[in-house]
Amino acid sequence: MIEPKPEYERRLQGWRERIAALDSSHLIISNSRLGIAAAAVLVFWLSIVRNAIAVEWLLAPVVAFVALIVIHARVLQRVERARRAALWYARGLDRLDGRWTRRARDGERFTGLHPCARDLDLFGRASLFELLNTANTEAGEETLAHWVAEGASNPEVTRRHAAVDELRTKIDFREDLAVLSAESDVSRTGTMAAWARAEPAGLGTASAIILVACAIVMLAVAALVFGDRLASGWLLGWLLVEMALALAWRRPVQLVLGRIATADRDLALVRDVLARIETESFAAPRLAQIRDSLLTRGVPPSQRIAQLRRLVSWLDSTRNQMFAPIAFALLLPQLLAVAIDRWHAAYGAHVVEWLNGIGELEAFSAVGTYAFEHPRDPFPELVEGGPVFEAAAVAHPLMPESACVPNDVALGGAAPHVLVVSGSNMSGKSTLLRSVGVNVVLALMGAPIRASRLRVSPVCVGATLKVEDSLQAGHSRFYAEILRIRDIVAGARTTPTMFLLDEILHGTNSYDRRIGAEAIVRALVSLNAIGLVTTHDLALTELPEKLGGVALNMHFEDRLENGLLAFDYRMRPGVVQHSNALALMRAVGLDV
Repeated sequence: MIEPKPEYERRLQGWRERIAALDSSHLIISNSRLGIAAAAVLVFWLSIVRNAIAVEWLLAPVVAFVALIVIHARVLQRVERARRAALWYARGLDRLDGRWTRRARDGERFTGLHPCARDLDLFGRASLFELLNTANTEAGEETLAHWVAEGASNPEVTRRHAAVDELRTKIDFREDLAVLSAESDVSRTGTMAAWARAEPAGLGTASAIILVACAIVMLAVAALVFGDRLASGWLLGWLLVEMALALAWRRPVQLVLGRIATADRDLALVRDVLARIETESFAAPRLAQIRDSLLTRGVPPSQRIAQLRRLVSWLDSTRNQMFAPIAFALLLPQLLAVAIDRWHAAYGAHVVEWLNGIGELEAFSAVGTYAFEHPRDPFPELVEGGPVFEAAAVAHPLMPESACVPNDVALGGAAPHVLVVSGSNMSGKSTLLRSVGVNVVLALMGAPIRASRLRVSPVCVGATLKVEDSLQAGHSRFYAEILRIRDIVAGARTTPTMFLLDEILHGTNSYDRRIGAEAIVRALVSLNAIGLVTTHDLALTELPEKLGGVALNMHFEDRLENGLLAFDYRMRPGVVQHSNALALMRAVGLDV
């Protein structure tokens, strides 16, 4: 087992040394360029002004300067990639040290994907998504977000386990994928996808034949004119014909060229990422399936995109001031627009598939990175039927491991369907509910879980951990809570459900709370739902007795040490025997 922290530190140091060496090369090349430029000026002065040496001597410094420009560009690209790799490992160390918040995009825009996203901190600042998210493309983030919000069937989760387990050890591949995909802003991938989904302009084979014929005629007329076999008026006349043709096709050509100008920014990114994926061999069937699905008519997608990139590069060259008149005369921009539009018609539909493939591999890489950074977190055991949740030493994955106090939780199957958890304020009840809920999300998305063992069936999680009043909607906190509970009960009628009801109905009086809580829990149990109910109202601890063997009382304790409250966050059987409300009031200076 590779320990993540020493491995990250070793690789970070290696990349920092690489950056230092490349910076040194960058400085040498920069100074060399200045020196060669000065030498070129001297040779120009000696050959042109003083006529002391042959003008051919200018060729040597010019060639050397151009060569250095090419080499310098490659060195600068390597410097940039080395810095991104160093940043990748620096952020990994931050995650291992618990400094991962505000280090990645938090996915706040995905909050609406899950009804309990805020209750379980799935998206937003300091969320599960922010911890997992190492994706750089829009497709990668969207795929990861849907995995978090929706989960998957047991067979698919099992396939994901094999893929994540393989990527856990492929550190070099995950590094390359992260470095390459970081070369473009995450939102730009959507621009390319929009271009791919758009309808082609319709510049087909007939357009290409007409344009090629016009170019051939132009070459023939030009040859005859310059050979003094035709008057120059013929050349001017044919140029006017071409201008009329260009005006006739102006709108579709401009449509093609305008679209590709926006999509081109991502072509190099997508090509390089796909080329890296194509060179990797995968043993996991799910990963091999993604790689194989990228092939288009047996040709790797990076080669298809390279074809399009060449067309765009040639198009850019037609805008060169020296070459533009010739390109205009030969209708090269129009010809290239036809070629780009034909590529779009042939492969545009596949671009979205390629982006989806990149997104899936980025999502797998993100979960694989999480698995590598938590080598002692196992995969859960998935069971059919249920609902069931049986966890040993379950803890919260968003908390530092050193600060976690694990607890055993068993629900469904031979265990009780409901745990009524009593305890004082700050004793750990809400954290337990979040730990259970987030681990269900991790389990059903195919990630390792924060427990020594977990046996779980597919369930839909419903929670009331963060219920707030709404001034705009005119809802009190209590009303908002019962609306949420209504939705949980409704969902349990059609889907296996786990409910996490925190301080149930605490916004009403004790009498109504006791009757309402009993009715709600009884309804959920009758629908074969499982879950936890927390309370510091000891009257609700009568629920297990009224519900029979399907419910069990558990509790958290606290104690007073040297005038201060102390908690061990261990869940125990039975009902809590005291509360700490008065002690907390005295601790903050209230005279009670």
